[in-house]
Amino acid sequence: MAGTVVIRELAAAEAERRLGELGAILRDAVDSGASVNFLEGFTQSEAEEFWRGQISGLADGGRHLLVAEDGDRLIGTVVLTKAPQPNQPHRADVGKMLVLASHRRKGVGRRLLDAVEALAREEGRTLLMLDTTLGSSGDLLYRSCGWVQYGIVPGHALSTLGVPTATAFFYKEV
Repeated sequence: MAGTVVIRELAAAEAERRLGELGAILRDAVDSGASVNFLEGFTQSEAEEFWRGQISGLADGGRHLLVAEDGDRLIGTVVLTKAPQPNQPHRADVGKMLVLASHRRKGVGRRLLDAVEALAREEGRTLLMLDTTLGSSGDLLYRSCGWVQYGIVPGHALSTLGVPTATAFFYKEV
């Protein structure tokens, strides 16, 4: 299946038009138990509002949104956010690395991660950082793709059910 999936950047205007799909991907992740900043009961409206809040960064170039698309349907996302600090022009954060549950374990996440790393290099960003729930499928993916864990903070974030969970912090030089 991953061979039929296209990975591409979504511009601000298209992201605005596709807020419903973007929101559905985020809700699917939360509904599947992914600790991606939101708790159980997260609504479609709240998910769309999150993505709406990303659009200004897409428009001004401080943020890039890559999507995985199967035909005309969005099935995954990953965001590259450039560090705004003057002393960190080489750094960016990777976030909202999400794939619909129906499309997981088929190589889509790995392809999104490869694409965001390539984009970072094109943008002159050579140090990437991210965090994820310790022991999650994301944790396993990042480790298998050469990301380096540099710390664990116990109880750093709440699971979707409101239980404190450990967060693993990673970096990768690209």
